[in-house]
Order: sequence, then C-alpha cells, then structure tokens
Amino acid sequence: MPAQIIDGNELSAQIRSEVKTRTEVFTARHGFAPGLAVVLVGENPASVSYVRGKERDGVEVGFHAETIRRPADITQEQLLGLIHELNRDTRFHGILVQLPLPPHIDADAIVEALDYRKDADCLNSHNVGRLLQGEGKLIPCTPSGVQQMLIRTGHDPAGKHVVICGRSNLVGKPLGALLVQKAVGANATVTLCHTGTKDLPFFTRQADILVAATGVRNSITADMVRDGAVVIDVGINRIESTTTKSGFRLVGDVDYAAVAEKASAITPVPGGVGPMTRAMLLVNTLTAAEMQVG
Repeated sequence: MPAQIIDGNELSAQIRSEVKTRTEVFTARHGFAPGLAVVLVGENPASVSYVRGKERDGVEVGFHAETIRRPADITQEQLLGLIHELNRDTRFHGILVQLPLPPHIDADAIVEALDYRKDADCLNSHNVGRLLQGEGKLIPCTPSGVQQMLIRTGHDPAGKHVVICGRSNLVGKPLGALLVQKAVGANATVTLCHTGTKDLPFFTRQADILVAATGVRNSITADMVRDGAVVIDVGINRIESTTTKSGFRLVGDVDYAAVAEKASAITPVPGGVGPMTRAMLLVNTLTAAEMQVG
C-alpha cells in the first residue's frame, strides 16, 4: 500500500493560521505588531528567494516584517554593527541572518552577537544550551517543523525509535536533542548516524521514524527502510531537469518512489519539511515577542 503523504504545505498553512490569530490578539493588546528583521548579505539567488518568502509570510500573519539588505563586500565589523543596532531596535522581536554568509564573514561570530531573546532561528549558543537542557522556548525551525509534522499527523515520537541520518548543527544535532526530551511530542529513543557510522543500513532498518538529513541525493534507498516506517526527508538537492522552465528541480535525500512503497508515511520534496521550517520561524518570532513584552 502506498505511503501516506505528509503534506508540509497543508500543515504549514494550519500553523500560519494559528499564528495569525495569536498575532491579532498580541497586536490588539499591546498596540504594535511582532517585528521580524531578516538580514540578507549579498545576492545569492537561493537566499534572495528564501528571504522574499519569509518576509511575505510575516506580512501575511500580521507582523512588521522587514528585509535589511547589505552588499556582499560588507566587513565583519560593519555586519556586527548592524546586528547590535537590531538588538537595540524595539521594533524587532525576532532577527534572522540568512545563511550562508560570504566566506570572509565569520558566521559563528555573527550568530553569537545576536541578542538570544531575538534569535528567531535558535542558533545562538545560549538557546542551543537551553534546548539541550529541555528549557528552550525558541526551537530551531527545521527540527521544530519536523516535530510538528509528526505530532499533527498522528505519528507521536513517544516510545519510538527515531534514527536521524546527519549530524549538522542546523538539523541533526538539535532534532536529536529535541526528540529525546522528557516532554510532549518527544520521549523518543534517538540514534544519530553520520558519515562515520559503520553499516548505516543496520541502524536505518531499525527505525520506526527515519529522518534523512545527509545532503546527498538518494542516500536513503528502499533496502535501508523497514516496512511501515515513517520517513521524513529534510534534504534539498538541486538537479538538472529538461521538464522545468528553470532547468532544474528539487529532490530530497530519499529515493522517494521506491521508499514510498515500503513506508507507512513519507514527506515529499518539495512541499514537505521546507514549508514547515518557514512556518516555525513565525512561531519563534511571535513567541519571542510575547516573552519580550512579559
């Protein structure tokens, strides 16, 4: 039986509707809207596209959302100065610095300069530490989106064996930390696999929930997935295509067609985790605004 398709577009629309309702209450109560500043350095086409979507999402739910553009040759000191300005700017309750940054910029230093209370992407070490302790209020957007996908489609991670392929600071590590917590929507047994894992299929075939975040197209094949597993594909890989106007299309890390015949549920690419990541940015921004006004 073909797998259930976990529709990230539909789920993210639900979340945006919830955020819009909460935002209306917030704005009526305080006389101003939650503010989101998105910092874009340079003109990387993918980054420009992502940022445009994030700003549009913010406006649609009632935020004061603004993109702050700087040239690719901005110095480290100038960018740090901008971050400090935004930290002090009371119009903005959430700040997101679009990654990647140009190679001459120390991205870690920029992230650490963010006021942790305004860290909408939850990359600052203060927020990462609170996440590990189970005390985080702001949650990394992609891991939070994955968790919401599971909860909202009836695939509660509690008591399940979750195998995560990939140990990045953006997805693998924080997702493992999130799902292992003694909390609603968590309480999973988590195995974190990576490039140093010997016999990866041995682990993936044990997964009740398998998360692919390797960054490698078709790195998860049907023989690596047990029958009935839930498969979450975080990967975004651009490949050439003669069937699209742009000349390329997006695929994930999972061999989708083959794995969908074995899994009980699976996320598509595009239209899966991506829209959820954007939705959770809105949740973090609103949460940050609510915390800052007490």
